[in-house]
Amino acid sequence: MKRLFLLLGVFGALAAPAVAQAHPLGNFTVNRFAAVELSGNRIYVKYVLDMAEIPAFQERQSITDGSAYEAALTRRIGQGLRLRVDGRPIALAPLAHELAFPPGSAGLRTLRFEAVYSSSAVRAGRLDFEDTNFRGRIGWKEIVVRAERGAHVSSSSAPATSISDELSAYPKDLLTSPPDVTRAEAMFEPGEGTGRPPELRAHDELAARAAVRATGDGGFASLIARDNLSVGFVLFSLLAAMFWGAAHAFSPGHGKAIVGGYLVGSRGTPRHAVLLGLTVTVTHTIGVFALGLVTLALSAFIVPEQLYPWLNLVAALLVVGVGLGILRWRVREWRHERAHAHGHHHDHSHAPADPSLRGLLGVGVSAGILPCPTALVVLLAAISLHRVGYGLILILAFSLGLALSVTSIGLLAVTARRTFSRISFEGRVVRLLPAASALVVLTVGLAMTARAIPGVT
Repeated sequence: MKRLFLLLGVFGALAAPAVAQAHPLGNFTVNRFAAVELSGNRIYVKYVLDMAEIPAFQERQSITDGSAYEAALTRRIGQGLRLRVDGRPIALAPLAHELAFPPGSAGLRTLRFEAVYSSSAVRAGRLDFEDTNFRGRIGWKEIVVRAERGAHVSSSSAPATSISDELSAYPKDLLTSPPDVTRAEAMFEPGEGTGRPPELRAHDELAARAAVRATGDGGFASLIARDNLSVGFVLFSLLAAMFWGAAHAFSPGHGKAIVGGYLVGSRGTPRHAVLLGLTVTVTHTIGVFALGLVTLALSAFIVPEQLYPWLNLVAALLVVGVGLGILRWRVREWRHERAHAHGHHHDHSHAPADPSLRGLLGVGVSAGILPCPTALVVLLAAISLHRVGYGLILILAFSLGLALSVTSIGLLAVTARRTFSRISFEGRVVRLLPAASALVVLTVGLAMTARAIPGVT
């Protein structure tokens, strides 16, 4: 009975939404905030860096001496800040900094860094500020301009207050379209004296604020961080991982319409649906491992999240190819039917073949080529926690769950096609169904390609 209550408690903990993440903007994000503060006759810049689990994991791999890393990061951030007054470059000197590694998803750590930089005395004029740090990395980018201690801002392209509480409380309505502000301009007049530099939040407060986000971590990613890895829990966690994988298949993407359209258009069988599921399993698992290798070994040359637009494009082109293949197959069948109707049996001795292996692989790869970021987090957490074997079987179970959903969709499409084929709609509707399905797959592929191209250009 005690074990039953424990099992029910574990299931309740895992019943959190599958999309729950320690970082609200996603595991890949590098989020930046800069406050340009005019105080007295000085310009101070308070900079906040908030790295999610995956970039923080990469960053921590290079840390051998914490103090040296903190000093180097302070210099590196300062070099990426561009400040000009009336076109003249203004040097910024570091005054203070704080670094923390708050807990994140799946037992991984995030990274939060704050620093304050100061200019020398400045005169009134036009201020231009630009943050060039971490160019090309996705995430929240915010700048504010404010004044105190006698300084005055007459006009500014940036607001005076932060909408994210300096990357501590991201507004939910902006999570899908975060601000992308890296430059600000303002007209200002300085005050007297050196003013007062912005205050940094204490190390403990940085960790506490960000740790609040980690309390919502649940679902698939939470499995890898459990302390008790008894045989019973491992077996249960595999079932839970399969459940999350199956649920993930019903999120946007993963080619649900494409799988159904392909099997209907090519007159697939249950065997073809199962083969599609196996292809999705293998492709998704390999994709997670490949992206993990990039994250671990090639992060200096390739940013992991920059691979996703290319993977999207590859998946889209595969779908276009599959759609064209189905359409070509349907045209050949139509010609065969016409030749048969006119008695030209010698021109076409047999009907077109069943769905080709190439087509099935194309659909399966397109459905599984985009690895789930949460699965990548689990892989990195497994490496960090020295639970590589456990992490691998969790990812495999997740991929199997994903494939089971895709296979079920395929079987449903096959069953529905067979059911309709037994019903007489004067014959014509049923005969047009494969061609219509081919056009659906082709249209979806072209739409995916159109969406993917801007991400790689």
